[in-house]
Amino acid sequence: MDWSRLPDGTKDFLESYGFDEIRFEQFKNEVRKGSLTPETNIVQGRVEACEQEFWEDLPKQGTPEAEELAHIGNEAIARGEVGALVLNGGMATRFGGEVKGIVQALPGKSFLALKCRAILKTARAAGGEVPLIIMNSFATDAPTRAHFEAHHYFGFPKEQVHHYTQGISMRLTPKGGIFLGAEGKPSFYGPGHGDCLPFLRKSGILSSFLASGGKYLFLSNVDNLAARLDPRVIGAHIQKGKAVTAELAPKWPGDQGGAPALVDDKFWIVEGFRFPPDFDQDSIPVFNTNTFTINAEAIDRSFDLTPCFVKKKVDGKDAVQIETLVGEITRFLDTEYLRVRRTGKECRFFPIKTRTDLEDGQEDLEIICS
Repeated sequence: MDWSRLPDGTKDFLESYGFDEIRFEQFKNEVRKGSLTPETNIVQGRVEACEQEFWEDLPKQGTPEAEELAHIGNEAIARGEVGALVLNGGMATRFGGEVKGIVQALPGKSFLALKCRAILKTARAAGGEVPLIIMNSFATDAPTRAHFEAHHYFGFPKEQVHHYTQGISMRLTPKGGIFLGAEGKPSFYGPGHGDCLPFLRKSGILSSFLASGGKYLFLSNVDNLAARLDPRVIGAHIQKGKAVTAELAPKWPGDQGGAPALVDDKFWIVEGFRFPPDFDQDSIPVFNTNTFTINAEAIDRSFDLTPCFVKKKVDGKDAVQIETLVGEITRFLDTEYLRVRRTGKECRFFPIKTRTDLEDGQEDLEIICS
């Protein structure tokens, strides 16, 4: 790459966040040649809707089955085998470009404060400690660390809070050049939450977690406050004995997103824009919440996640991002699917993507976070 064509300091800045120049050049050339396009996002093979037999429902609280699962989960928490991984790297473009995790979600409480409170509540009830791992990006890292320090780590012991950053890249033009913004500078972005696993390994946090006796990681988005650490979910994951447990929500009219489907008889989560155009996505009654419980040792390896071509509007111009998606690990690892509720006190899927979502959802969030 000819760094002399870019502003001084660009290379050092990118490299400080794990920029992969070789991979970037590969993607740039593929976009330029037309071998990486929206069409290459589409999964290859026979795609079929799934049947209900492919997932189970999370037992309702108070039932004997739920109590049994909660007992298993609480014992794992008490033994120090469970950690919580929160994805906090998104650019929050639909949220005004702010660092969403530090925004006030309920009066006096940020998204991260509420996430922390829920994790601590569960850990203390089980008589254990749950290390908190936060995946930030170049855009969210410094403000998030400062937010934790200013609020005394929200009750966590400082040594139990671990931050790391995902990778970084530069947006491209639709013809494969480096996209320059309104000021004539490169436009940086975090290349998708598929980064969370390789950079967790790279940070050394995964190996430390495993060395300390950690076995299970509960992964969720910072903007889904309903995705709380629940002993029932941990217990269900342990009981089934698979590498991953993926939470699914009932699909409502107008919902868009990834969903589990059979692709050449392999059942895995396919992102919405990756389905063939003639496939009826409404034929799948559930969709991906991006909440997973994962065997930590199973992700101590690399995964060949598909680089996806994503169109963006930046400064009024067309731009391209190449991203990977963490849900695709279900293609590589044995996965159990758990359907969860998305209403009421036991709701486990209530994402906040825009300011309007936040304003309209205050009453529901009060119930969910109480």
